Amino acid sequence: MSPGATVLTLIGLIEACVTMGEPASLCQIRGSPEFPVLSKEGDVMIGGAFSIHSKITQPSLSFTERPTAYKCSSINQREFRFAQSMIFAIEEINNKMDLLPNISIGYRIYDNCASTLSSMRAAMALMNGHELTLGNSCSGLSAVHAIIGESESSSTIVLSRTTGPFQIPVISHSATCECLSSRKEFPAFFRTIVSDLYQSRALAQLVKHFGWTWVGAINSDNDYGNNGMAIFLSAAQEEGVCVEYTEKFDRAEPEKLLKVIEVIKKSTARVIVGFLSHVEMNNLLEQLSLHNITGHQFIGVEAWITADSLVTPTSFSVLGGALGFAVQKANISGLEDFLVRDFWETEFLCNETNSESVSRTCKENPDLFQLKGHDDDLEMLRYPTNIYKAIYAVAHSPQHIEVFRQKGCDKALEIKPWEVVEALKHVNFTIKNGESVWFDNTGAAVNRYELVNWQLGSDGSILFKPVGYYDASLPSDKGFSLNTEAIIWSGGGKELPVSVCSESCHPGTHKVLQKGKHVCCFDCVPCPAGEFSNTTGNTVLIHTNIHAHSTCLSVCIMLKLAAMQSVINVIRMYLM
Repeated sequence: MSPGATVLTLIGLIEACVTMGEPASLCQIRGSPEFPVLSKEGDVMIGGAFSIHSKITQPSLSFTERPTAYKCSSINQREFRFAQSMIFAIEEINNKMDLLPNISIGYRIYDNCASTLSSMRAAMALMNGHELTLGNSCSGLSAVHAIIGESESSSTIVLSRTTGPFQIPVISHSATCECLSSRKEFPAFFRTIVSDLYQSRALAQLVKHFGWTWVGAINSDNDYGNNGMAIFLSAAQEEGVCVEYTEKFDRAEPEKLLKVIEVIKKSTARVIVGFLSHVEMNNLLEQLSLHNITGHQFIGVEAWITADSLVTPTSFSVLGGALGFAVQKANISGLEDFLVRDFWETEFLCNETNSESVSRTCKENPDLFQLKGHDDDLEMLRYPTNIYKAIYAVAHSPQHIEVFRQKGCDKALEIKPWEVVEALKHVNFTIKNGESVWFDNTGAAVNRYELVNWQLGSDGSILFKPVGYYDASLPSDKGFSLNTEAIIWSGGGKELPVSVCSESCHPGTHKVLQKGKHVCCFDCVPCPAGEFSNTTGNTVLIHTNIHAHSTCLSVCIMLKLAAMQSVINVIRMYLM
């Protein structure tokens, strides 16, 4: 079997049925086919997997009758924008004459409803298609040449592990887990965003920069949160930052979330590093607001720091002044007009002239029309740029595939998924806003983060104001660029919060570590009689590994030696 062939019998969803008396066997789908939410045929097919709905109602499982279809609800506006952005990039390419002449791009976009089960069903449908009868053989090419998605790392891992053995490329716009960098485990995975290896280290450097040596840490209990937090904790230790507590919870574990709330209540750290997906962060925010827990300086990650779902009438009292890394916002001309108007007038026009696929979507997803004409979120959009890059990367692949074929003997017109995988390793192009796109040896695109700050606008609206950036391509000591004067801190003030376990010892005292506690926790004990220290201990020196904590020890020893030398000099003078 060729690398691009798909064994359609995987996990029992497809079965080769041999009927007695018929001249040939047929490959048929068992059960109901999975249909895309949005689709359009083309010469090159690109799949999409997004959580267009964020809640799923599972059917009852009595095991006495066939289960009914699960139902998705609660539109995720941000994820729907991702699907729209994918269609925008495809239609822009189709309308050009220079990039893919005489070749059209089509799409099949599935809604995974933020569920692992539906993610697997979407993955199978993307590989196999949704036709009831697939021909005389259950071995053949994938229904799509590449897949864009998913948004979260855990679901992207499921997708990549399912499609990887068949060399179907998966390009994610926001899955940042460092675990996905393994080319051995994920040979066909690419992403238009940098790995959390850089973000986690940058978080530790950011905390150290502001002198916060005593912090709390909370993460999502999934691949994204656990991997990212592990890297942060290691980097924080290297930077001399002490972590008072580390807690984690999953969106389906409300009892663990309540435990996290109790830990925060009892803690003394004023700074909290939240390595959370936007769903867990939303759950945490709800509980913090309910318990009226305010006054903490939150340090966030790209998954939630600019999530519009967190913007509520009460959220600023908890997250006001939050500081964190975000995907850099880039303007793509024509995108906003398409999202608000063109999509509804061309791609999703529900009338009697609809194609069968559009008619089905109009009938089964009437709630999507709630977003028609809605534009309040456009200023907050960041990830669509990454989706735009991913689509153009696939569109540039045929050029490299043609070069590969000229070197060999394969002159077939049909593009195979494994050929796209090899071509993606060599693409290097510039999109219309001037950004260069290429993938490194781990499959990631080189990128940089914006540092954004939660602030209030003059009209009372919440703004994600850029106050600096972090460039992952530069050496760690040169990656940061900060405008500290523009930052608003927790509570909406301009005064830098202090988060230390123990205040620096003043002149005349020295440090004594507290037994069984972090090295950042100490008592300030007066120097013994006849000894003194004349400096105040600093916390840390920025961008060095030198700890400048003052103690009496070195000063006292020097004073004793000086005193002894003075006595010796007096004796010598007396003897002379």
